[in-house]
Amino acid sequence: MEKMPISNSRSASLFSMDGIPHFFEALPLALQHVVAMIVGCVTPAIIVAGAAGLSQPDRVLLIQASLIAAAIGTFLQLYPIGRRTGLHFGAGLPVIFGVSFAYVPTMQTLASEYGVAAILGAQIFGGSCAILVGLAIRRIRHFFPPLVAGTVVFTIGLSLYPIAINYMAGGVGSPTYGSWKNWIVALFTLVVVTFFTNFGKGLLRLASILVGILAGYILALAMGMVQFDNVMTAGYFEMPQVLHFGLEFDPPACIAISLLFVINSIQAIGDFSATTSGAMNRQPTSDELHGAILGLGATNILGAFFGFLPTSTFGQNVGIVTTTKVINRATLALAAIIILIAGIVPKFSGLLTTIPYAVLGGATVSVFASIAMTGIRLALSDGATPRNMSIIGLAVAMGMGLSAAPQSLYLFPDWVTTIFGKAPVVIASIIAISLNLILPKRHGTPSENPSAQGSD
Repeated sequence: MEKMPISNSRSASLFSMDGIPHFFEALPLALQHVVAMIVGCVTPAIIVAGAAGLSQPDRVLLIQASLIAAAIGTFLQLYPIGRRTGLHFGAGLPVIFGVSFAYVPTMQTLASEYGVAAILGAQIFGGSCAILVGLAIRRIRHFFPPLVAGTVVFTIGLSLYPIAINYMAGGVGSPTYGSWKNWIVALFTLVVVTFFTNFGKGLLRLASILVGILAGYILALAMGMVQFDNVMTAGYFEMPQVLHFGLEFDPPACIAISLLFVINSIQAIGDFSATTSGAMNRQPTSDELHGAILGLGATNILGAFFGFLPTSTFGQNVGIVTTTKVINRATLALAAIIILIAGIVPKFSGLLTTIPYAVLGGATVSVFASIAMTGIRLALSDGATPRNMSIIGLAVAMGMGLSAAPQSLYLFPDWVTTIFGKAPVVIASIIAISLNLILPKRHGTPSENPSAQGSD
């Protein structure tokens, strides 16, 4: 997309990192970022809260915490701390943070078996691992080429499909699970999302998921599937509470989450690289990547004490930046302020909890499909060679296969089942990394020919 005509210096500042544009120029661009990320940010919290069996007030708190975490993570990346020192937190690049879907399958398992406290405790270890990745990024980056990162993302997308289908049916454990009402609402939502994704223009296309949720919500409301009691009882203002959910340090949970943080740190590098190459015509510097991953780790360590679920860069917002070329930090900071305000208003979070599971399922199944397709495109960016196909196929087969048949590990200790049998992305990551190091690269294959390599 070409830049809009620049009439004055303030308008010009929209396309520069610094400067303060007119408020009414920045506001629609900021709202565009909020619309693109807010559903994806709160949905993991809704899924985890359901798996953990949280009370309604705690569900609201977890959603609030997700929005506040997104705002804080975004602010830190826009305006780094300690920039003049050798050890700084934040990249200083125009990105939006949010609660990542990459952790959802593992968090859902941990929430149902150990509770939210185990997730938050493991998050401290995961954040620490991310910091180690940031400190050593120059030395370990070669372990995570597009082939490995794409295989991991593909596995994440596949592992999310059962969640979406169960939600479309009404949510496991619901007395109306599988009813025709749920399926009508879910399929209607999916149709609306698909229509606007493919035929919508401008903001309607960018916000197709939100449009689908609104349409599905209206239909569910007409069918008597929405209750507003939770909104009526919610307050108007509340800040996050320290250690409200507690902290537990379960070794299998810590291992599983920590590995995901390492993988997600490398995936975030791809998002930062896409931002700078697509909107700034350059690659991120080593210093920027160093600060980006340190900021990611520090945000998640601190967030664990306030009930913030794991956060990372949001790819859909990267797409907006690269499309509009608006890299002004003040504009993205305005988006973060809007997200923060939404997070400290319980009534807004309470309203989000009234969305029926069928609506969420119909909207998110397309998101999960997009995640999987993004992963396979990235994994095959340097060619569909026999070696690459073998690595992708074996990693995904073992990861998804073991998660579909966890009873195959019942003779092993419980921690083995938790790490390898219920979190497909963990075993897929280990196998993809190992095979990429072990299997020889043949001379002349696309992976060895720089001119044939794809980019992300």
